Amino acid sequence: MKKFLVALGTVLVVLAGWTVYTVARPFVLHTELDIDASPEHVWKALMDRQSYPDWNPFIISSTGELKVGGTITNVLRDTKGGETRFTPTLLAVVPNQELRWIGKVPPGALFDGEHSFRITPLPGGRTHLVQEEKFSGAAVPFTQSMLKNTIKPQFDAMNRALAARAEGVQKNG
Repeated sequence: MKKFLVALGTVLVVLAGWTVYTVARPFVLHTELDIDASPEHVWKALMDRQSYPDWNPFIISSTGELKVGGTITNVLRDTKGGETRFTPTLLAVVPNQELRWIGKVPPGALFDGEHSFRITPLPGGRTHLVQEEKFSGAAVPFTQSMLKNTIKPQFDAMNRALAARAEGVQKNG
């Protein structure tokens, strides 16, 4: 029995260490794009979540009040057509600057993702958009290839679609 308890204790210590390591060193998907529209127009397009099914190839549905501390419900589509529904908690809603949330697989520290859209003004009424997600948790190292291959391309696709939408909004007033 003593050997079993020592072995169990060792396994628990290793798992705890692995979890702490993976939380402290997140895996990041990062994309960025310059857009020929003002930060206000980019924000307006990003906030028009009712229109997501019309133009957004990645977040095909987003509902709920955009209020820090609140939750929203998003439906994501990956490059293979698979859909995932989740309810992240909003961390930042700063008009014309930042939208950020965190989604967690219960109980947490297993697979967490902190997603952000950062909008920065550029000269000439243009905008620099950064969309990224910091993944942390014990399961993340085992999913990095899948995230790179099925999620990151969707970030890029959404960035391009958001740019087209914002540029259209700016041109059409």
